[in-house]
Amino acid sequence: MSKSKITTLDNLARRRLSKHFFLRDFLFSETAAVHGINNIPDDIELAVEAGTQLCEKVLEPIQDAWGRLHIRSAFRSCEVNQLGNELGANCASNEKNYAGHIWDRRDEHGNMGATACIVIPAYLDYFEKTGDWTSLAWWIHAHIPACKHMYFFPNLCAFNISWYEDETAPKSISSYITDPNTGHKKRILTAGEVSDFYKKIPLEQRYAACEDIFEQLRN
Repeated sequence: MSKSKITTLDNLARRRLSKHFFLRDFLFSETAAVHGINNIPDDIELAVEAGTQLCEKVLEPIQDAWGRLHIRSAFRSCEVNQLGNELGANCASNEKNYAGHIWDRRDEHGNMGATACIVIPAYLDYFEKTGDWTSLAWWIHAHIPACKHMYFFPNLCAFNISWYEDETAPKSISSYITDPNTGHKKRILTAGEVSDFYKKIPLEQRYAACEDIFEQLRN
Protein backbone atom coordinates (compact mmCIF):
# COMPACT_ATOMS: atom_id res chain seq x y z
CA MET A 1 0.00 0.00 0.00
CA SER A 2 1.35 3.43 -0.94
CA LYS A 3 2.13 6.15 1.56
CA SER A 4 -0.55 8.39 0.02
CA LYS A 5 -3.15 5.61 0.44
CA ILE A 6 -2.18 5.17 4.08
CA THR A 7 -2.49 8.92 4.62
CA THR A 8 -5.92 8.96 2.99
CA LEU A 9 -7.16 6.10 5.18
CA ASP A 10 -5.66 7.69 8.28
CA ASN A 11 -7.44 10.96 7.58
CA LEU A 12 -10.68 9.09 6.94
CA ALA A 13 -10.43 7.29 10.26
CA ARG A 14 -10.03 10.62 12.02
CA ARG A 15 -13.46 11.81 10.91
CA ARG A 16 -15.37 12.76 14.03
CA LEU A 17 -18.91 11.41 14.27
CA SER A 18 -19.90 12.83 17.65
CA LYS A 19 -18.48 14.14 20.91
CA HIS A 20 -16.74 10.88 21.87
CA PHE A 21 -16.72 8.76 18.71
CA PHE A 22 -14.60 8.78 15.57
CA LEU A 23 -14.99 6.72 12.42
CA ARG A 24 -11.91 4.69 13.38
CA ASP A 25 -13.86 3.26 16.33
CA PHE A 26 -16.22 1.47 13.95
CA LEU A 27 -13.98 0.18 11.16
CA PHE A 28 -12.22 -2.80 12.73
CA SER A 29 -13.43 -6.21 11.59
CA GLU A 30 -11.91 -9.57 12.53
CA THR A 31 -13.15 -10.99 9.23
CA ALA A 32 -11.46 -8.18 7.29
CA ALA A 33 -8.24 -8.48 9.29
CA VAL A 34 -7.93 -12.25 8.88
CA HIS A 35 -8.70 -12.18 5.17
CA GLY A 36 -6.73 -9.05 4.32
CA ILE A 37 -9.72 -6.94 3.24
CA ASN A 38 -9.98 -3.18 3.74
CA ASN A 39 -13.18 -2.46 5.64
CA ILE A 40 -13.61 1.02 4.14
CA PRO A 41 -16.83 2.72 2.95
CA ASP A 42 -17.37 3.14 -0.79
CA ASP A 43 -19.68 6.10 -0.17
CA ILE A 44 -17.77 7.87 2.58
CA GLU A 45 -20.16 10.76 3.06
CA LEU A 46 -23.22 8.51 3.39
CA ALA A 47 -21.40 6.31 5.91
CA VAL A 48 -20.33 9.36 7.91
CA GLU A 49 -23.84 10.83 7.84
CA ALA A 50 -25.50 7.60 8.97
CA GLY A 51 -22.79 6.91 11.55
CA THR A 52 -23.13 10.41 12.94
CA GLN A 53 -26.84 9.88 13.51
CA LEU A 54 -26.17 6.56 15.26
CA CYS A 55 -23.55 8.12 17.50
CA GLU A 56 -25.30 11.36 18.35
CA LYS A 57 -28.81 10.00 18.83
CA VAL A 58 -28.17 6.50 20.19
CA LEU A 59 -24.65 5.77 21.42
CA GLU A 60 -23.83 9.09 23.09
CA PRO A 61 -26.99 9.09 25.27
CA ILE A 62 -26.30 5.50 26.32
CA GLN A 63 -22.69 6.32 27.19
CA ASP A 64 -23.78 9.42 29.10
CA ALA A 65 -25.90 7.18 31.33
CA TRP A 66 -23.81 4.02 31.57
CA GLY A 67 -20.21 5.10 31.06
CA ARG A 68 -17.80 3.93 28.38
CA LEU A 69 -19.16 1.64 25.69
CA HIS A 70 -17.18 -1.17 24.08
CA ILE A 71 -17.69 -1.38 20.30
CA ARG A 72 -17.62 -5.06 19.24
CA SER A 73 -18.30 -4.48 15.57
CA ALA A 74 -20.09 -1.92 13.46
CA PHE A 75 -19.53 -0.80 9.88
CA ARG A 76 -19.07 -3.50 7.25
CA SER A 77 -18.17 -2.91 3.64
CA CYS A 78 -20.19 -4.89 1.14
CA GLU A 79 -17.16 -7.09 0.53
CA VAL A 80 -16.64 -7.84 4.20
CA ASN A 81 -20.32 -8.50 4.86
CA GLN A 82 -20.64 -10.78 1.83
CA LEU A 83 -17.66 -12.82 3.00
CA GLY A 84 -19.09 -13.03 6.52
CA ASN A 85 -22.38 -14.23 5.07
CA GLU A 86 -20.64 -16.89 2.97
CA LEU A 87 -18.62 -18.05 6.00
CA GLY A 88 -21.74 -18.30 8.18
CA ALA A 89 -20.40 -15.67 10.59
CA ASN A 90 -23.76 -14.27 11.72
CA CYS A 91 -23.91 -11.85 8.78
CA ALA A 92 -27.17 -11.46 6.88
CA SER A 93 -27.07 -10.92 3.13
CA ASN A 94 -25.85 -7.58 1.84
CA GLU A 95 -29.35 -6.56 0.78
CA LYS A 96 -30.70 -7.22 4.28
CA ASN A 97 -27.81 -5.29 5.83
CA TYR A 98 -28.15 -2.14 3.73
CA ALA A 99 -28.82 0.71 6.19
CA GLY A 100 -27.80 -1.73 8.92
CA HIS A 101 -24.19 -2.86 9.32
CA ILE A 102 -23.61 -1.59 5.78
CA TRP A 103 -23.80 2.13 6.50
CA ASP A 104 -22.86 3.31 3.01
CA ARG A 105 -25.86 1.84 1.19
CA ARG A 106 -29.47 2.97 1.43
CA ASP A 107 -32.04 0.20 1.78
CA GLU A 108 -34.78 -0.74 -0.67
CA HIS A 109 -36.95 2.09 0.67
CA GLY A 110 -34.25 4.69 0.06
CA ASN A 111 -33.51 5.18 3.77
CA MET A 112 -30.12 5.31 5.40
CA GLY A 113 -29.28 3.68 8.71
CA ALA A 114 -26.45 2.36 10.83
CA THR A 115 -25.92 -0.51 13.28
CA ALA A 116 -23.23 -1.21 15.85
CA CYS A 117 -22.70 -4.19 18.14
CA ILE A 118 -21.86 -2.90 21.60
CA VAL A 119 -21.17 -4.06 25.14
CA ILE A 120 -21.99 -2.00 28.23
CA PRO A 121 -19.31 -2.93 30.79
CA ALA A 122 -21.26 -1.34 33.66
CA TYR A 123 -24.13 -3.76 33.03
CA LEU A 124 -22.00 -6.85 32.50
CA ASP A 125 -21.51 -7.97 36.12
CA TYR A 126 -25.25 -7.90 36.72
CA PHE A 127 -25.91 -9.84 33.52
CA GLU A 128 -23.35 -12.51 34.34
CA LYS A 129 -24.99 -13.05 37.73
CA THR A 130 -28.59 -13.06 36.54
CA GLY A 131 -28.71 -13.70 32.79
CA ASP A 132 -31.13 -10.78 32.61
CA TRP A 133 -30.77 -8.85 29.35
CA THR A 134 -34.37 -7.67 29.24
CA SER A 135 -33.97 -4.95 31.87
CA LEU A 136 -31.32 -3.26 29.75
CA ALA A 137 -33.39 -3.69 26.60
CA TRP A 138 -36.42 -2.04 28.17
CA TRP A 139 -34.30 0.77 29.65
CA ILE A 140 -32.94 1.61 26.20
CA HIS A 141 -36.40 1.33 24.68
CA ALA A 142 -37.73 3.80 27.26
CA HIS A 143 -34.86 6.29 27.23
CA ILE A 144 -33.35 6.21 23.73
CA PRO A 145 -36.24 7.00 21.36
CA ALA A 146 -34.00 7.03 18.26
CA CYS A 147 -33.08 3.36 18.76
CA LYS A 148 -34.87 1.33 16.10
CA HIS A 149 -33.77 -2.28 16.66
CA MET A 150 -31.88 -4.30 19.27
CA TYR A 151 -30.64 -7.89 19.00
CA PHE A 152 -28.92 -9.46 22.03
CA PHE A 153 -26.18 -12.13 22.02
CA PRO A 154 -25.05 -14.47 24.85
CA ASN A 155 -21.37 -13.45 25.00
CA LEU A 156 -20.90 -10.36 27.19
CA CYS A 157 -24.56 -9.41 26.69
CA ALA A 158 -23.38 -7.79 23.47
CA PHE A 159 -26.17 -6.49 21.27
CA ASN A 160 -26.76 -4.93 17.90
CA ILE A 161 -28.35 -1.51 18.16
CA SER A 162 -29.59 0.48 15.20
CA TRP A 163 -30.54 3.95 14.10
CA TYR A 164 -32.80 4.24 11.05
CA GLU A 165 -33.81 7.28 9.04
CA ASP A 166 -37.54 6.52 8.89
CA GLU A 167 -38.74 7.41 12.37
CA THR A 168 -42.14 5.86 11.71
CA ALA A 169 -40.73 2.39 11.03
CA PRO A 170 -41.75 -0.12 13.75
CA LYS A 171 -39.25 -1.07 16.43
CA SER A 172 -38.13 -4.53 17.54
CA ILE A 173 -36.18 -6.21 20.35
CA SER A 174 -34.86 -9.73 19.69
CA SER A 175 -32.41 -12.04 21.41
CA TYR A 176 -30.39 -15.23 21.09
CA ILE A 177 -30.44 -15.36 24.91
CA THR A 178 -33.21 -17.11 26.81
CA ASP A 179 -35.42 -14.60 28.57
CA PRO A 180 -35.06 -15.42 32.30
CA ASN A 181 -38.59 -14.14 32.90
CA THR A 182 -40.31 -16.34 30.32
CA GLY A 183 -37.89 -19.18 29.57
CA HIS A 184 -37.90 -18.66 25.79
CA LYS A 185 -36.12 -16.60 23.14
CA LYS A 186 -39.11 -15.00 21.48
CA ARG A 187 -39.03 -11.31 20.64
CA ILE A 188 -40.16 -9.04 23.42
CA LEU A 189 -41.01 -6.28 20.95
CA THR A 190 -42.23 -7.11 17.45
CA ALA A 191 -43.19 -4.44 14.90
CA GLY A 192 -43.72 -2.06 17.80
CA GLU A 193 -45.96 -4.49 19.71
CA VAL A 194 -44.94 -5.55 23.22
CA SER A 195 -45.12 -9.31 23.88
CA ASP A 196 -48.00 -10.59 25.97
CA PHE A 197 -45.89 -11.27 29.07
CA TYR A 198 -44.50 -7.72 29.28
CA LYS A 199 -47.77 -6.00 28.40
CA LYS A 200 -48.87 -6.81 31.94
CA ILE A 201 -45.86 -5.06 33.48
CA PRO A 202 -45.54 -1.23 33.63
CA LEU A 203 -42.58 -0.04 31.59
CA GLU A 204 -40.73 1.38 34.61
CA GLN A 205 -40.89 -2.00 36.35
CA ARG A 206 -39.44 -3.78 33.31
CA TYR A 207 -36.15 -1.94 33.74
CA ALA A 208 -36.18 -1.48 37.54
CA ALA A 209 -32.93 -3.48 37.83
CA CYS A 210 -31.16 -0.76 35.84
CA GLU A 211 -32.12 1.85 38.43
CA ASP A 212 -30.62 -0.40 41.12
CA ILE A 213 -27.39 -0.66 39.10
CA PHE A 214 -27.25 3.13 38.73
CA GLU A 215 -27.64 3.49 42.47
CA GLN A 216 -24.74 1.09 43.06
CA LEU A 217 -22.59 2.96 40.56
CA ARG A 218 -23.29 6.28 42.30
CA ASN A 219 -22.26 4.76 45.64
